[in-house]
Amino acid sequence: MSNIQALPLLETTPGEAVVPCCPPLTERPFTAEEAETAARMFKALGDPVRLRLFSAVASHEGGEACVCDISDVGVSQPTVSHHLKKLKEAGLLTSERRGTWVYYRVEPSALAAMGRLLTGVAPTV
Repeated sequence: MSNIQALPLLETTPGEAVVPCCPPLTERPFTAEEAETAARMFKALGDPVRLRLFSAVASHEGGEACVCDISDVGVSQPTVSHHLKKLKEAGLLTSERRGTWVYYRVEPSALAAMGRLLTGVAPTV
């Protein structure tokens, strides 16, 4: 049994606006918990292969990509699966199995949360 849990980039409460996990960097110093959450997210993207995979999914037509379409990143297929798993654990990707293939999507709130964290600009709805 795994104790891995996706990190909440944005927390939602029914009837309330979406709240990012962490304030913008320029708003105030992070608490230890906020820093840990943000660090895990950026650590997942700190590997060049993971960043390429994340970019491939985010920019793929239709907003989702089959693992068969994005696995040409210069590493073996098991390594691709490992990196995709790390991106999912960080809350950056979601996946859905369709037959023998797995399709990945960027977690809808991930890009907005990262953008707000770095720029302090609230996403437009």
